[in-house]
Amino acid sequence: MTKIDLITGILGSGKTTFLLKYARHLIDSSQRIAILENDFGAVNIDMMILQELKCDSCQLEMIAGGCDADCHRRRFKTQLISLGMQHVDRVIVEPSGIFDMDEFFDILHDSPLDRWFEIGNVLTVVDAEMEEQLSPQMEYLLGSEAACCGKLVLSKLNRIKNETVQQVSQRILAHINRSLEDIRCDRRFTERDLIAKDWDSFTDEDYRLFSCAGYRGSSYVKKFSPEDIESSVHYFMHVAIPQDSIEGLIGSIFSDESCGRIFRIKGSLPIEGGWLKINATREKTETAPVAEGQPVLIVIGDNVSRQRIDEYLTALNTDPEYVSI
Repeated sequence: MTKIDLITGILGSGKTTFLLKYARHLIDSSQRIAILENDFGAVNIDMMILQELKCDSCQLEMIAGGCDADCHRRRFKTQLISLGMQHVDRVIVEPSGIFDMDEFFDILHDSPLDRWFEIGNVLTVVDAEMEEQLSPQMEYLLGSEAACCGKLVLSKLNRIKNETVQQVSQRILAHINRSLEDIRCDRRFTERDLIAKDWDSFTDEDYRLFSCAGYRGSSYVKKFSPEDIESSVHYFMHVAIPQDSIEGLIGSIFSDESCGRIFRIKGSLPIEGGWLKINATREKTETAPVAEGQPVLIVIGDNVSRQRIDEYLTALNTDPEYVSI
């Protein structure tokens, strides 16, 4: 049977960056893999980021977004059926940061998927820079997406300068355990459940732990549905901005409280000779040239004011087909 792994984590936690490293190790170990981007959104920027993995040993697939939950579930199942007929060694599923864990487990018990796939691992990426108090919706997602994981993987540890690795680990574990208590989940995490190290120093033993992490069948109270939370994701399309203004614009949106409590801005914008990939948090804006892209910015946060962000973008945008949703 084909093993299927799930990479979870709340919005902006670093799932795609981790998946790049994990998938690259599997490819280098001569495994034939498939990556399924399972996103509720209408535009999938992460798929563009993963293009560098595409080769004879790795195929990339995505579920088209822009549909309701039932339609999305059917598309998810159909895509897995297609992958099951191709006899890959492992499928890695990266869902949106807004995800109902039961969807993953329930679908894999449906026929014929139950004959083709077995759950390998659930790995949950957690941001070392995570704020101590998230919104109620994000706290719910933090707990619900970690509840069933086999291992927690701490991201962005190299950015923490005023705490030891043990102090960061204890702070993050305490936060996750509070979120589990809030959704009435009996599970509690300890340091042995957490892999806390710089990702550039991952060893073969670390990757062995990831590929053998397993999962837990934890129960919890569902306080929100994906439909309740999806409103915190907004799409700004047909955006063309002078390259020397991009980072300043993003910084202005993050710092302006009237735009909302912004967690992350990602996307790609046209530049001379190609595209500029953008991945920004409140702490850092990362940009890199890429060969393929779409003129879109995706803004993720609480109480996002689309109208206020429109004002920032339209002041610099030169594409007459600009639209936001």
